[in-house]
Amino acid sequence: MSEFRVVSSEFRNPKLYMVIILGDPKKPKKRYESPKKVWDLERISTESKLIRQYGLKSSRELWTFATRVKKFRRYARELLPLGEDGVEKAKPMIARLVKFGILTEQTLDGILSLTTSDLLDRRLQSLVFKKGFAKSIAHARQLITHGAVTIKGRRITVPGYLVSVDEEPAVAARVSA
Repeated sequence: MSEFRVVSSEFRNPKLYMVIILGDPKKPKKRYESPKKVWDLERISTESKLIRQYGLKSSRELWTFATRVKKFRRYARELLPLGEDGVEKAKPMIARLVKFGILTEQTLDGILSLTTSDLLDRRLQSLVFKKGFAKSIAHARQLITHGAVTIKGRRITVPGYLVSVDEEPAVAARVSA
């Protein structure tokens, strides 16, 4: 029997009630925040430079990583006034950022100095290009999406995959049969 009860007469179908209250399972939540000023020339020019430099598909891909950095920094700002308690609460986040090689100094100030470029440098696409497996950043993206890149023997087809420090030496190009 379903646990969902009909609240009012307009929700006669329990499945419809579940979709309205819990959200549609086919549509994941948005993982990025779009800019407040859409036609800001300075923002557009810096974004287009980053998109070209890191071989991103669209601005949305850049906004996703910018949102991640924004959330890390916001959490660090909230914990900064707490002193030692804030440092203790931030240890799991600091450990995760160190694991991915994003953070060098293990303090809240280190988190506050993070930029979007720091996160974009740890993408699989960037590392494949830096290791010399691809002739260009766009070629790196194509190699990844076509399944020619593996990490520890596992084929990864997501160019935005964040590579941890442990996985970095295991990034390899697959030998085609």
